[in-house]
Amino acid sequence: MPDVRLISLVRARNTRFGLTLFGVHRPWGPSPGTVLSIDTWAQDALRRLCALPGVGRAGLGLTEGGGRRLRFTASDREMDADALLSWCDVDAYDDVPLNGAVRNAAMLVGVLDDLADRYPDFVGLQRATSTVALAAVPMVAGGRTMGGYLLYFDVPQAFDDTQCADLARTGRGLGAGLRQAQRAEARRPVLAPLADPVGPDVLMAEHGVVHDPAAVGEARRFLRRTLGDWEVEEDTADTAVLCLSELVTNALIHSHAGCAVRVQLEDGVLTTTVRDSGTADAASVSSLEDPLQVHGRGLRLVDALAVGWGYDLDTMGTTVWFVLDA
Repeated sequence: MPDVRLISLVRARNTRFGLTLFGVHRPWGPSPGTVLSIDTWAQDALRRLCALPGVGRAGLGLTEGGGRRLRFTASDREMDADALLSWCDVDAYDDVPLNGAVRNAAMLVGVLDDLADRYPDFVGLQRATSTVALAAVPMVAGGRTMGGYLLYFDVPQAFDDTQCADLARTGRGLGAGLRQAQRAEARRPVLAPLADPVGPDVLMAEHGVVHDPAAVGEARRFLRRTLGDWEVEEDTADTAVLCLSELVTNALIHSHAGCAVRVQLEDGVLTTTVRDSGTADAASVSSLEDPLQVHGRGLRLVDALAVGWGYDLDTMGTTVWFVLDA
């Protein structure tokens, strides 16, 4: 079976993409002056993708939940009453072309017959449509796969070197535009909702951190004051403030925007969460394995001092938390 990641269809007529006409040398997104959001970015991206020669439909999948799922929308989905796109969650481990392209950070193209053995269920659904060929391409920004886009072609495609280079370049442009939209939506620090409602015996406080080096000190003072009010032991408070300082510093450096702090005390367990507004390269959670990483040392400190810690990446940013016994 041929390698479906890059299939050259010599029997198909050569339909050139001409993506440079759509300005892929700048981030794909609405024209300057438009109020940017993920929805406006997605609507513009789908409109322009569907305007490409031979494209009948287009889809977008945004990586969420640390890569465990994709937030998906497509050009043939109905909008709601407010003209917003309809999104759904897709398990990132489902065996479909877009997931494969995102998971492997590799383009996947071909006609339906060439993809049928690898994706029989997905291709079977396309048989009843006008689709004859597909292209699933990762969207990349700052070395990070942000998601992917999917093109359904109504006419045969060559998928030669030039066209595949254009597809990859479009993926980079879309990734850059998506990153801009994520940052625009997250300028004001926002924490994800708590997984469970806060009970009457749970103490919780939140603090917004602006993008200013001096704000790290303000975050430390907030936590120190809060834990003092809660009568948390001084040694535990010292450790919590030190860990928080490292996480907030990382968030401000790598997100180039503000972040939000949430601290919660329940049944003698102190949980502190820092939520940033989107990183350029996910460096705020750099690998702990390289001792020479400057900013990774902050996480090493948290790893050494906290009872437990973890993080989650999604399309809106990075959430890092640590736990201490109080």
